[in-house]
Amino acid sequence: MLTVRVIPRAGRSGLAGMRGGDLLVRLTAPPVDGAANAELVELLAAVLHVPKRAVTIVSGERSRIKRVRIDGVDDRRIESLLQRQRG
Repeated sequence: MLTVRVIPRAGRSGLAGMRGGDLLVRLTAPPVDGAANAELVELLAAVLHVPKRAVTIVSGERSRIKRVRIDGVDDRRIESLLQRQRG
């Protein structure tokens, strides 16, 4: 489970570090008709090397702060992959 803080309509998509214990993610998509949520799922799947179906937004679909579940990888692997992307 990850807590993600989303910044929609950013200049480019990508991980932007941590803020208050939450993963900060910038997305180019606007928060309209689920576009930002879809881009978030695609981005996290690509970064974590899992299929899109393994990434589920559990709560916060209409909020900037979201709880995301990633199936198929353990917490240590997620943290390792995210550290590599951020660093």
